[in-house]
Amino acid sequence: MREDLVKWKEAYPDKFKPEDEVFAHIRRGDRIFISTGCGEPQYLVTALTAYVESHPKAFAEAEVFHVWTLGVAPYTDERFTYNFRHNSFFVGNNTRDSVNRGLADYTPIFLSQVPALMRRRSIPINVALIQVSPPDSNGYVSLGVSVDISHAALECASVVIAQVNAHMPRVHGDTFVHIGDIDFLVPHDEPLLEFAPQVPDEIANQIGAYVARIVNDGDTIQVGYGSMPNAILHHLRDKRHLGVHSELLTDAMADLIRAGVIDNSNKSVERGKTVASFCMGTPATYRFIDDNPIINFQSIEFTNDPLVIAGIRNMTAINAALQVDLTGQATAESIGSTFYSGIGGSSDFMRGAVLAPGGKTILVLNSTAQNGEVSRIVPFLDSGAGVTLNRGDIRYVVTEHGIAYLHGKNIRERAMDMIAIAHPKFRPWLIEEAKRHNIIYRDQAYIPGTKGEYPKHLEAYRTARSGLPLLFRPVRINDETLVKDFFYSLSDQSLQRRFMSSRRDVPHNVRQSFVVIDYTHELVILACVERDGIEIVAGIGQTITEKETHTAEVAFAVRDEYHGQGIGTELLSYLTMLAQKDGLQGFTADVLMENKPMLRVFEKMGFDMDMEIEQGAYHLTMRFTP
Repeated sequence: MREDLVKWKEAYPDKFKPEDEVFAHIRRGDRIFISTGCGEPQYLVTALTAYVESHPKAFAEAEVFHVWTLGVAPYTDERFTYNFRHNSFFVGNNTRDSVNRGLADYTPIFLSQVPALMRRRSIPINVALIQVSPPDSNGYVSLGVSVDISHAALECASVVIAQVNAHMPRVHGDTFVHIGDIDFLVPHDEPLLEFAPQVPDEIANQIGAYVARIVNDGDTIQVGYGSMPNAILHHLRDKRHLGVHSELLTDAMADLIRAGVIDNSNKSVERGKTVASFCMGTPATYRFIDDNPIINFQSIEFTNDPLVIAGIRNMTAINAALQVDLTGQATAESIGSTFYSGIGGSSDFMRGAVLAPGGKTILVLNSTAQNGEVSRIVPFLDSGAGVTLNRGDIRYVVTEHGIAYLHGKNIRERAMDMIAIAHPKFRPWLIEEAKRHNIIYRDQAYIPGTKGEYPKHLEAYRTARSGLPLLFRPVRINDETLVKDFFYSLSDQSLQRRFMSSRRDVPHNVRQSFVVIDYTHELVILACVERDGIEIVAGIGQTITEKETHTAEVAFAVRDEYHGQGIGTELLSYLTMLAQKDGLQGFTADVLMENKPMLRVFEKMGFDMDMEIEQGAYHLTMRFTP
């Protein structure tokens, strides 16, 4: 007996019994709860299996409840069908095959609602197998890395069996249980289970870089698990004063706390504290959270309560999906009719975050699966797939090909946004399917192959003379609405100067010519500003290469309300730089004689320029001389 347990054995001798006597309290038909993830009491589960093997008729059809198992899961084995039936709130790697073969069950449920089910005895718990830290001087043990639904299970269980493990950290928050409330204590030290995500690949890093654009300094974040969130968190290292309110605490979060990126100083709920419900990581993180007063673990009914989440200013929920369709429906739990994971806590956070002041939801996924052979963006979710998030839940969707913002957009706009961030090789298929289902323009054009691939490397941040921050980026196939809003914001005079005609409309076929382009010989650059979180086009610049002369025709226009701020000068300078990089010799342009401001912009470039007058307009030839 360990020295730290001797006095407690003297005070509570009936709690320290041989394992056979402990497990003899399990009856046929009992419902058994086992702690979550890395908090799983491995020794207890293994000992229970050994007990069943030596007492095969000891009990029958005990139902084992588990949020997520990372360790041994013998209760899913066919040879224990008589003794156990597994029922999971989240399908993990160790149980997926059994669930889909009908040997185990999956209960789809928002994790925040599980404790209430237990207390109402809709899901009665008879036995709880948990893992705890050694008791302190007052007899309190800590649930450590797995608080989540454990408190509810402890309150409801008739028999509580705890593995006392010196490797379990003593975590602050709603984690403490007095040994007087535990029926049996089984001392056994062993390393906790570890969850070390794979090193992020290039795709995950690209997604992480896009997500970093959306997350602002001072945001409170929630991030799911896996290599994707790990990459996302890595790209947040330049942020300041982030907070954490999450069901899961990971190694990457602990790293950001150590680096001072996460300090929780701006949180509106539990300010100064990193709030989570369970931890899945490595020993370094377990040591970091041990007796650390800035770490606060709470029950899942608090961390995942959408009403609590909705009260957190600038709450940003970042979660993964398996498949998203063109209308904005997403599944995170099944691939067709195959159960893959579960509803889990992502829906709690995604629904709570959209109600929070300044809240955001970000859904991330690779654009393809099965080594690039299958698109994760589809016309409609596969038959049998569970709709984890409906069309009203999602704000941002991010793949390695960009960001789609869906909130408040119609189905046609959503479809084009999703097509723009799909893998290029699947875009023609998606466009044709969208046409077939009448959710985009029937004459929607597209350019297949590399000629139509978005040149992300041409994105650049600039500052106008007035100090206005600008994002210069190539136009996308889904920018038609932005382009429409831009042109119809122009005065009649500005429209006339841009199109050199008296036209007052810019119909769909004209707008398409601006957004569906062959990037190998044409370029349209949008000068974008952000207004109340919405992207606005302040200016448009365009070049069309003339191969015979090795020059390009150039044109640009600036939204009337942004005139006089230097946007036109910045646009033309940027287009000039790109043209010179491509080895072009110069620009040609047509400028109405009355358009003195535009003429001055060309003159500012400082290059040799010839001017010819043709029908009330200057025909300019600008040579890129050294």
